[in-house]
Amino acid sequence: MKLIMKLPKSNPKLHLNLIEDNWIPMKEPKNVASAILLSIPLMIIAAIISIFVLNIVSSISLSEFGIKTNGFAFTIYFSDILWLVLLLVMHELIHLIFIPNFIKSERTYAGLTVFGGFVFTEEEISKSRYIIITIAPFVIISLILPLVLSVFGLLTTTLKFLIILNALGSSVDLLNLILVIKQVPKNAVLKSNGPYTYWRNR
Repeated sequence: MKLIMKLPKSNPKLHLNLIEDNWIPMKEPKNVASAILLSIPLMIIAAIISIFVLNIVSSISLSEFGIKTNGFAFTIYFSDILWLVLLLVMHELIHLIFIPNFIKSERTYAGLTVFGGFVFTEEEISKSRYIIITIAPFVIISLILPLVLSVFGLLTTTLKFLIILNALGSSVDLLNLILVIKQVPKNAVLKSNGPYTYWRNR
């Protein structure tokens, strides 16, 4: 695994090689900005699902987050910024640990950009594993974690906010999930070339 400070770019030569080897390019957003715009409806849906789960195990209201009928007021502490950084790291780390042999892989990368953290691999990944990698942070942090924290009485307002924020931030992951489910056959494998994803049958 390698640490890098910018998103990998596509390699035109690799693109031609993949096409010659019968890899099929997926139809997907060509940049991060367009992916975020397209995922806005999923952002809303993911947040609603997360709030529903939180509401099952704990009371939750707008006033709890400083939002009231006559306006809103909240204070940001330095510790809150640390929590946000920790959330970002946890989200990407969960992606990473589900990539097969990520520690030894020379084609797996992790990094940070103005759009947030990212994990990227050029290894061949089965469709089923790709789906797990994509959906894992949303399921673990925004669906399972609230249940676990509530059992131990640790579900604070700050953690509720971070859990919902993770759901919002998982919208691009959910968009990728839908694109893969719709376009890629069951027994196919996937491979990335910068921002572009390809698939072919085994």
